Amino acid sequence: MPKPHFLFRKYQNSIKVTVTNLEELDVATIQTIEQFVKSRKGYFDFNTYSFVLQKRLEFEEFKKVLELSSFDVLLEKEKIEEEYQARVSFGQYKGLLYSELPDSYIIWLKNNYIGRDRGFIEAELKSRKL
Repeated sequence: MPKPHFLFRKYQNSIKVTVTNLEELDVATIQTIEQFVKSRKGYFDFNTYSFVLQKRLEFEEFKKVLELSSFDVLLEKEKIEEEYQARVSFGQYKGLLYSELPDSYIIWLKNNYIGRDRGFIEAELKSRKL
């Protein structure tokens, strides 16, 4: 049975981890992942094969958490393109990059925001496959 493959991405106040091979894992392994996320007050989204933890963790810190919990996974840090990225120009996240916003907020914007930054929101939704 293959090990879970985690793709780590850090945001301003949270982390997002995509399980790239979720469909190849057995039910017991998936339940272990769910329990790991739940015990850290996170949210697992089966639509995007990812989970979010509302913690400010760096990659190495998250790696230690996995090691301490005896969770055997392949862990990789997502490479983020260093091109121009738009910043939020309004609200509580003003000044942050759209790529740093939590999934829940970017989805809320999709359904509720109709201003000039709509194109940036759509592009971020597409890049996250939401």
